[in-house]
Amino acid sequence: MARTGGAARVVVLVVAGVVVFAAIGCREPAPVVVLRPPEIIYPRDGTVFPPDIAPPTFRWKGAGDAETWSISIGDESTGDIVTARTRAERWTPSPEQWAAVLEMSREKATKVAVRGHLMSAPDSPSPPAVVTITTSRDEVGAPLFYREVNLPFIDAVKDPTKIRWRFGSISSLEPPPIVLEKLPVCGNCHSFSRDGQVIGMDVDYANDKGSYVITDVAQDVFLDREHIITWADYQRTEDRDPTFGLLSQVSPDGRYVASTVNDRSVFVPRPGLEFSQLFFPIKGIIVVYDRQEKAFRALPGADDPAYVQSNPTWSPDGEQVVFAKNRAHQLKNVGHQVLISVEDAREFIDGRKLFRFDLYRVPFNGGGGGTPEPIEGASNNGTSNFFPRFSPDGRWIVFCKANSFMLLQPDSELYIMPAAGGEPRRMQCNLPRMNSWHSWSPNGRWLVFSSKPDGPYTQMFLTHIDDEGNSTPAVALDRMVAPQRAVNIPEFVSVTPDAIHKIHEAFVDEYSYIRAGNEALEAKAPDLAERAYRKAVEMNPESSDANNNLGFLLMRTGRSDEARPLLERAVKLEPDSAAANNNLGALLLLAGELETAESVLSKYVKARPDDFAALSNLGYAEERLGKIPQARAHYEKALFYRPDHAPAHCNMGDLLTKLGELEAARPHLEKCESAPEASGAAPTLR
Repeated sequence: MARTGGAARVVVLVVAGVVVFAAIGCREPAPVVVLRPPEIIYPRDGTVFPPDIAPPTFRWKGAGDAETWSISIGDESTGDIVTARTRAERWTPSPEQWAAVLEMSREKATKVAVRGHLMSAPDSPSPPAVVTITTSRDEVGAPLFYREVNLPFIDAVKDPTKIRWRFGSISSLEPPPIVLEKLPVCGNCHSFSRDGQVIGMDVDYANDKGSYVITDVAQDVFLDREHIITWADYQRTEDRDPTFGLLSQVSPDGRYVASTVNDRSVFVPRPGLEFSQLFFPIKGIIVVYDRQEKAFRALPGADDPAYVQSNPTWSPDGEQVVFAKNRAHQLKNVGHQVLISVEDAREFIDGRKLFRFDLYRVPFNGGGGGTPEPIEGASNNGTSNFFPRFSPDGRWIVFCKANSFMLLQPDSELYIMPAAGGEPRRMQCNLPRMNSWHSWSPNGRWLVFSSKPDGPYTQMFLTHIDDEGNSTPAVALDRMVAPQRAVNIPEFVSVTPDAIHKIHEAFVDEYSYIRAGNEALEAKAPDLAERAYRKAVEMNPESSDANNNLGFLLMRTGRSDEARPLLERAVKLEPDSAAANNNLGALLLLAGELETAESVLSKYVKARPDDFAALSNLGYAEERLGKIPQARAHYEKALFYRPDHAPAHCNMGDLLTKLGELEAARPHLEKCESAPEASGAAPTLR
């Protein structure tokens, strides 16, 4: 007989004729491990893929103790046509596997299932995580042209040679070929004509931020001086603020380009990688360049100086221009510089002031313009509306909405609306952070856009758009992105993927490197500036500007012996150069060669009696030589021509103090103290 208990059992044993009762302890049963299903991160349920896309990478997140994963793709009628096992939480099908998936899922929802497994029990998987995917019958059918940028933004400003452009198809298994790189100056927004035969791009040429190149597309594209215009030529005057020509767009027929001119922007580098700049225009009008007539003219209806009118885009027939508009704003205490400090833009940085754009349309009328009209649904809606883009058939406009500003906004999302105006719909493709920089495929079935869902580096995505303007979850173009690079300004081009092999920067000359050095110096990168200036001198040893800028930098960094022959050569090459003469005079002053400095500066100010910096430096030399009346007269002249010139105030305050004229010295010393960077540095370097 045997009795059972909860923790032990009793059995009867017979040993040598004696009955013995023994209790035998039992082992606890092994716990049963219940695996939870993973979470599929990509693709999202309902994703529609184009039939001409390279194999994607499926990604998921485990939930529990799973050690390996199985993936199956198929449906009930055909079973699983693709299966795979992996230990990573990601899987990329082979081209052969992906071709089978594309064929099976053509216009039919197909299940993707991911299960977790234990090594000890591989045949007891977790419940599956399941999404459905579909392949559209609509190909993308056009290559992409886009820019790769290193982050943070300020690094790209310091050294633009690291920026590069790629051109190629979404079917490529590797990032498409680099067609343009190592440009020593900044290259920025690009656009193409509707047939893909004309390209326009912002480039910094010579000493002009408003430079823009427009040329024909070919396998070898040459960005040469012959095809460069400058937006600064629109109503050029000597005293006008510099023009940059922002967010330019080539017209559908390639004849015109529209841009923001007479512009001013908030342009602030910010810490971190994710959103390392704040940029938006606060002043500007829309100006159109006519390639046929080689003429600039403002577009009536988008040229009111009381407003900022920017971010123009053309309707497919070229009959309308849609643009972003707001009241113009003036920043305090900011000159002509490109980069401004956080403090200068504090009202925007800390959220005290918003800056919201509305979308307007104006008829083009061959450049005659017309009455601007706000677009219903994209104006006066309590948000900032920007980056409008027409569908190729003219039925739809896709645009961005954010709480404020423009460009690189974390809350920017894509909306679609009828081109005539109406209720905008939030697009299903939007990802968690920053959705922007979008372009329609030529067939109007796909939209490419940029977003930052997975980290600081902007990536590219696609969404399918049907006849009713409905979009689908985002398709990642992860094969087109190089590591540690942000991708922006993607644009579909209506040509074949081999239409562009190389873009040659044929306009590059010594001024390109001088500008690169200037940008690096402004960004506080003297090593990069020196490298650029040396390249400028190497390209053209007869350039006064190149010799002067390198000499200036060497003097500024304490290498006056190296700087002197460069500055002397700069003056010899261009005797009337204000910068070279002033810098050579300053170097001589710093070296204690007062008589030579006086001679150089005296000769120069006779030719240029209104050069306030040279006048101040000449006065400084004369004061040290004991020529007090002459020094005082030259300080007074410097302040006459430039009342806010801090070094002249410092010098005059010191001189009057020495002369015992304390009351007269006081206002000069106060202005000197308000600009401490100028105090005690009488020689003015340029």
